[in-house]
Amino acid sequence: MSTTILGNRVDALTLAAAVARVGDFIASGSSHHIVTMNAEIAYLAYREPRLQEVINSADLVTADGSGILWAARSLGTPLPERVTGIDLLQALAAEGARQGWRFFLYGAAPGVAAAAAKRLQQEHPGLIIAGTSHGYLGPDAMPILVAEIQAARPHILLVGLGAPKQEYWIAAHLQELQVPVAMGVGGSFDVLAGRVQRAPLWMQRLNLEWLYRVIKEPKRVKRTLALPKFMLAVRQEARR
Repeated sequence: MSTTILGNRVDALTLAAAVARVGDFIASGSSHHIVTMNAEIAYLAYREPRLQEVINSADLVTADGSGILWAARSLGTPLPERVTGIDLLQALAAEGARQGWRFFLYGAAPGVAAAAAKRLQQEHPGLIIAGTSHGYLGPDAMPILVAEIQAARPHILLVGLGAPKQEYWIAAHLQELQVPVAMGVGGSFDVLAGRVQRAPLWMQRLNLEWLYRVIKEPKRVKRTLALPKFMLAVRQEARR
């Protein structure tokens, strides 16, 4: 099941169900794109048809943020729970360590993806990291990166280029990468590497993780200006 928020599809499923869906994707052998959509990206896609097409063409779109849950409730199609990129990443790493799935991490500043991979292996013994690459690569380096990912043969490719750049990159390269699952994870590598601290659990439970990020990174204030616009657009859609 799925619902639509400002023209963007989002799947109605729990974290456990998302992990199970990924298992099905891997078993199928074909390539799949996962988008973790928050309110900011949903509003951007509402105004940018090309991004909305990428989202609606993805094989799985999760509700990454309390804003998406609020919007779904407001439109009369509530979702079961929030499924954030970093939570899904961690759940997939846990399952991957049990199943023998191979992971490749691409994105963030030099050294960050490697540090994130090391952290994941410490937290999930047995996890296979097939390779890592930083995200500061120019167009000329793309063929080399694609060949490196192909040679590593990961089951899951995690792309941390920030949204929507990572969504466009995955959509452009998914078929030639030949990976069963590719997922954009935003700034998750920075969190795993210890460069950025995640909000305390009590703030996560109160859906205030966005506020914590703004307090820690005041430059994000400009990005949060999309939230009231998103809410207004959802209200207008609900009235229609």
